[in-house]
Amino acid sequence: MGQSSSTEQQLSPELRQVQSLAASTGALPSLEKAFSLLSDPQTKSIPIHSLQKCFDLAFESLESERGPVFKEFPLLFSHLGSTIVDLFFVADKDGVSWIEFLRGYTKCCARTVASALFNNLFRVFSVTCSKAGLPVDVKFELYDDDCKISGSFSPHDIFMLLWICWIFSWDSRISRSNTLKKKGECRLPDVSHLVLSAIESSNENGHELDYWDSVVTELDFQLPAAKIHLWALKTVPHLADCFQQFLHARLCCLTTPEDKSEPSCSSSHESSSSAISETTLLTRGTAWAISLTLRGPIYEEMSKACFASEDEINENLLYRSSVHGKGLNRFWSNIEGYNGPLLLLIAACEEENKTRRWIIGALTQQGFENKELFYGTSGNLYALSPVFHALLSSGREKNFVYSHLHPTGRVYDAHPKPVGVAFGGSVGNERIFMDEDFGRVTIRHHAVDKTYQHGALFPNQVDLKTFANWEDSPEKMMMDMMSNPNTVRREDR
Repeated sequence: MGQSSSTEQQLSPELRQVQSLAASTGALPSLEKAFSLLSDPQTKSIPIHSLQKCFDLAFESLESERGPVFKEFPLLFSHLGSTIVDLFFVADKDGVSWIEFLRGYTKCCARTVASALFNNLFRVFSVTCSKAGLPVDVKFELYDDDCKISGSFSPHDIFMLLWICWIFSWDSRISRSNTLKKKGECRLPDVSHLVLSAIESSNENGHELDYWDSVVTELDFQLPAAKIHLWALKTVPHLADCFQQFLHARLCCLTTPEDKSEPSCSSSHESSSSAISETTLLTRGTAWAISLTLRGPIYEEMSKACFASEDEINENLLYRSSVHGKGLNRFWSNIEGYNGPLLLLIAACEEENKTRRWIIGALTQQGFENKELFYGTSGNLYALSPVFHALLSSGREKNFVYSHLHPTGRVYDAHPKPVGVAFGGSVGNERIFMDEDFGRVTIRHHAVDKTYQHGALFPNQVDLKTFANWEDSPEKMMMDMMSNPNTVRREDR
């Protein structure tokens, strides 16, 4: 490793500081091994081309779950390595020294604020596109400890950015699993729901969108880069971690000379990707989007679904209405007694337009209980399709889950509790309520809910800001009708 034989007294203060920062990431031993494998014993530096090759990607074939892959997308792969080295590693005539190798790693992987990680990601994407002859209209103003982003992204740019991030995550997972790496197929997930989310959040020119029928890849307008940056921080806060994980895995999982000579990607489960999309609501794209909002063990569990085969997904499946039958009793017989985290996905459509299906999800940290009151310690709500939104806990109330079956052996109750499953809001005025037959889902405006963050769960959900007051809102009418069916509706007066 060159400097590895030096005693602590011989280390310069500069090197000691850099090594200390690298050690704080837990990666110093692996970095020492990687430097030993990659460096030239005579110059004690890593030749630039060797370091660049560590980060290049290669595939025999590249496919997408939804439509053809952009013909220009594969052009990025051969320029990725040179971009990463140019941006983060300083070289001299012999290559990258030990101290600059550590500096480059810590610039990308040391703990820092999320905005800095996104700046790194956006710079890698922008420069890589430029080198591939696909310039992105994004500019960066670099300061000592900050970076200001300006310019704009197109929906097409965002699609490619998300795909490259997914590949980063996938590749790092393969590296950590010690799977034999060989050139193979790569089937990219559908990320339209994420692109539409970015458009909805960043569209300042009032472009009208049909969220169900728009072909996202063909949309031709520009979105402010600064707003995309804010959208990413709020909606997919761990997206930039994908690049961190990729760089860490490519350097710290090097164990043999063969690893540095043939860096490429493969997957042992690619052939079943299309089948997964057709048979389950939890596609790779939706699982990955959810995982980008999570941390800790539950993140690891969700990440498995991003890259799993259909059989592996089914192993963790407790209930599916098409298999086990619809209704609360069928649901309960399959999930009763399970006390771990649960992800419930619901697909439905508007009564007025049966062709417009949307998918929402609820993630709980504990199993379901038969109670007459709300319960739970934490949870998230998700809009998954056609547009992605994550509505995390607000911290104001704890009405995370409600699940109540028909009581048995009880006398007449003049005011029975609702029978069904709900999330957020209050009993009788739930944010999401699914009836006992699982034939009707009621979604109320976020104003009724103090447990989960505000936000729409499906496109064009009424925003109270567009009405003069609460009484004028059609949501108020719907809530009155749902909670008291005898109330006279405004149009009947």
